[in-house]
Amino acid sequence: MSDARNEPSPDRASASRFEVSHVTSDGAAWLASAGTYPRIVLALWEQRPHAPMVLPCGSAFDVVSAPAIFGRRMLDRMWGEGPGSGPVAEFRGRMLLFAAPGTAQRLPTLLEWEEWSARGRRDGRTGAVPPLLCHGTGDTVTVPAPAGSASRHECRWLVAPDTRLPWLPGPEILLWAAVRAARAAVRISISHPADQGAKVYDVSRRR
Repeated sequence: MSDARNEPSPDRASASRFEVSHVTSDGAAWLASAGTYPRIVLALWEQRPHAPMVLPCGSAFDVVSAPAIFGRRMLDRMWGEGPGSGPVAEFRGRMLLFAAPGTAQRLPTLLEWEEWSARGRRDGRTGAVPPLLCHGTGDTVTVPAPAGSASRHECRWLVAPDTRLPWLPGPEILLWAAVRAARAAVRISISHPADQGAKVYDVSRRR
């Protein structure tokens, strides 16, 4: 039986794309639930609404960190061709894709298998997937503040949390997105088009 929180919203793929300044109160509550003392986290955000926060992974979410350009291509594939994404943040030149708990443990194995399989095919259609950092149980990540970071170019939301139970992609979906992004990189390296600016996705406006 599938978990309702892991079912994508039917209109997820048609979300509007524009800049997100803050998350909803429910989204902030979900982020805070990752810590041992959620009320303290929320109280700190009330006092410093533009301050990023270091939160633990493994309970409410895992995080997959990708280089910014490759992560952007993954995100475009997830929204344009797949089920969409969960919350996504950008921090110091890397894309942070929030994923279902357990993803950090499973995804590296799937990526190793895919790399071995691609070598066996030798078809030249799939480029290499750059190192993805998988943060799970025992790890922490820096997340943007619900009200948006003061240094927003360093730490900002691209897909802002808007519910207490957001849909989160699992390792299979992220593997699919990474492979599709790698294939896109091969096409780009052949045709040499100009790389376009980052798109920003807001799921809170879908209602």
